[in-house]
Formats: sequence, structure tokens, C-alpha cells
Amino acid sequence: MNGQIGPMTSAELEDISRLEKLCFSLPWSRESLRLEVEENKCARYFTVRADGKVVGYGGMWLILDEAHITNIAVHPDYRNRGFGRMIMQTLMQEASRLGIERMTLEVRVSNRPAIHLYESMGFERGGVRKGYYSNNREDALIMWNFHIRGEVRISK
Repeated sequence: MNGQIGPMTSAELEDISRLEKLCFSLPWSRESLRLEVEENKCARYFTVRADGKVVGYGGMWLILDEAHITNIAVHPDYRNRGFGRMIMQTLMQEASRLGIERMTLEVRVSNRPAIHLYESMGFERGGVRKGYYSNNREDALIMWNFHIRGEVRISK
């Protein structure tokens, strides 16, 4: 895995918007992404670069003592190289640094690779949101990690 991760910038919005459309059936608009990066004081987003281009990104909202992961995306050509794990580690470390005690996310129940990654990083299944995804009414699995404060422990 040869990639560098850092805070997302406004200059990367076009690349991120293309990645959203490539990775998600319900992509966020470029304007939504811009608002997250430029105006949302509760949001933290990071991008991964490899081979001179943005190949992944992830973000979270910080709400009191919780972090809610909003998006994790890795370009299909760069999957299974550890970039998703790198993004998750960075989000967890940033949350821990800020004193956040727990994290949550929703993931499509059919997205087995993502569920496996999250479980390997200490997330547990916490419930289901029925019909959460508007395009096909697929359920979302709610996952929680209650152990991110202090040293972040990640199993491989």
C-alpha cells in the first residue's frame, strides 16, 4: 500500500465528486461535499492519494462525544490494498485525539466487505434501520465502536 492521507481540501472536490458517483448509487452532490469541507465545523474529512491522484476518502461528523462516519469510498481499481483501513484508522485516531468516546456508522446490509472491515476494527452490530436507502429500500446495519478513546486498537 503506497498512499498518503491528509485533510480534504476544496481543491479536491471535483475528484471526490467523481469518486462519489463511481462508488455510490446515491452519491452526494458536489455542493453537499463543498459544504461539508468548507462550512461544516463539526465535520472532518480526509483523502488518500496514490499514483498522483485521489483514490479514496472518508469523513465524519463530531456530535458531542460521538463521531458519526458519513462516507468511506475507495476507487474500485484501488480496493483491497488497505486504503479503506487507512481511512478508518485516520478517522478513529482523529476522533480519539479530539476526546471522542465512540463512533457509529450505517452500512448496507449487503456490503459484506465493508462490514468485515468495520468488525475487524472493533465495530459491533447495534441494530438495523429498515428501508434506510431510498433508491432500493435496502436496510442499513447500524454499527458502533465504544472503545476509541485513548489508544486505538485495530485487529488485522
